[in-house]
Amino acid sequence: MPDLVNTVVIVAVTVLVAGRQMRAGRLDTEHRSWLLPLVLGGLALRDPRLVDAGHPVASVVLLVGGLLAVLAAGCAWGWTVRLWKAEDGTLWARGTRATVAAWSGMVVVRLGLFGVASALHVHQGGSVLLLGLAVLLLVRSLVVNWRARDLAGTGGGALTG
Repeated sequence: MPDLVNTVVIVAVTVLVAGRQMRAGRLDTEHRSWLLPLVLGGLALRDPRLVDAGHPVASVVLLVGGLLAVLAAGCAWGWTVRLWKAEDGTLWARGTRATVAAWSGMVVVRLGLFGVASALHVHQGGSVLLLGLAVLLLVRSLVVNWRARDLAGTGGGALTG
């Protein structure tokens, strides 16, 4: 049952976040962007099956490889978001086609890692995806907020990744 719950959470968060990213929206750099990744990470880490007990070394290697991949994807995603400063001084953000490409690339990498895990008979449940999503969202938020703070200190204009 936990894998089903994790899958529902992953799909819901992904649809919500992806939908919001592709619409222009005011960016609040004071927002607690770490809260959702913290909750998702906590949900993932509570699962005792995060590491396959039958194949612990291969499981940890695949988990770490997946987390490194989402670190890179989170950075790429953060740089693909278009940021601009409105005339009233507020910061705005919107995903671009490159954002869709970053998401698509991450899905391909994740599927590839699941394929390798399957070939090695390593069980990877929903908690692996949930932890990856937590890291992805956290890194993306850090990159976007860092870029936004840089933009807020400048004279205006647009900054695209």
